[in-house]
Amino acid sequence: MSCIRFNTGPQREAMRDAAALSAGDGAVLHLSPPVTESKLARLRLLAEHERPGIRQSVASSRHAPVELLRRLARDPEPQVRGEVAKNESSPADLVEALSGDADARVRCWAVLNPLLPDGVVQALATDRDAQVRRLAGWRLEAASPAR
Repeated sequence: MSCIRFNTGPQREAMRDAAALSAGDGAVLHLSPPVTESKLARLRLLAEHERPGIRQSVASSRHAPVELLRRLARDPEPQVRGEVAKNESSPADLVEALSGDADARVRCWAVLNPLLPDGVVQALATDRDAQVRRLAGWRLEAASPAR
């Protein structure tokens, strides 16, 4: 017995029509579970982990509480601070503060965060690091109206 199924053209069309969802309907199929106190407690616990990769994962969470993101923004490891800088759940003032980080990788992530004000992005266009300058220039060019 074969496991291959041969559908006719009309059958395939009917399946496509039945599967058509609007953008809002599709989102309903992929809802995140609710954020519980135990989830937040896990994030707080993992933010203290000795391995930077674990702290980095916490810093990337859109559910991380603001006070936790502020603490992780002072982490000694630049990859952790970079995750806070690129996290769109981070407060804008925190992203702006990280745009002045000593590590260029953190500044790169900050310049790509849409929460960073255009004025700060313009200032980063003259950054001492070439990659930061390129990314700031790219963002400014992308924001300007098409010619």
